[in-house]
Amino acid sequence: MVIAVITAGFIQVSAQKFALVDMEYVLKNIPAYEMANEQLNQVSQRWQREVDDLKKEADNLYKNYQADMVFLTDEQKKKKEAEIVAKEKEATNLNYKYFGPQGELFKKRESLLKPIQDDVYNAVKKVSEERGVQIIFDRASSQSIVFASPRIDVSNEVLAKLGYSK
Repeated sequence: MVIAVITAGFIQVSAQKFALVDMEYVLKNIPAYEMANEQLNQVSQRWQREVDDLKKEADNLYKNYQADMVFLTDEQKKKKEAEIVAKEKEATNLNYKYFGPQGELFKKRESLLKPIQDDVYNAVKKVSEERGVQIIFDRASSQSIVFASPRIDVSNEVLAKLGYSK
């Protein structure tokens, strides 16, 4: 009885059709994706410099405060300390604004990459339907695939559906 159930399971699994797509390969061969990534890198670096500049300002305020501390009254010390804390908070807030979970970088990435990713998804779906494939695995993100026949790799077909023949 147990053998019959296991055998039936193997037969059912083997009847399904599988394919692989290498999403890294596909995306690297889409010029718009590469341009969007470059644009994201540039804006990210610019924003990081802004945050770093504010942090340097806070560090300089602190160093100046420490150098002048012996000459300052208690009231002046409190004022300088508040200034330092405000600058550090400004840097933290700017960092969060740009790089936080719903920050500007996230929004920019969504606006630039999501349309491309949607097009790729639709192309994968079309290839799946045309080939009668039930499941397409991403070869690039699956570390458990040790070997797969090149015959089941549909990456070039996906690129062709997108208008980028290889």
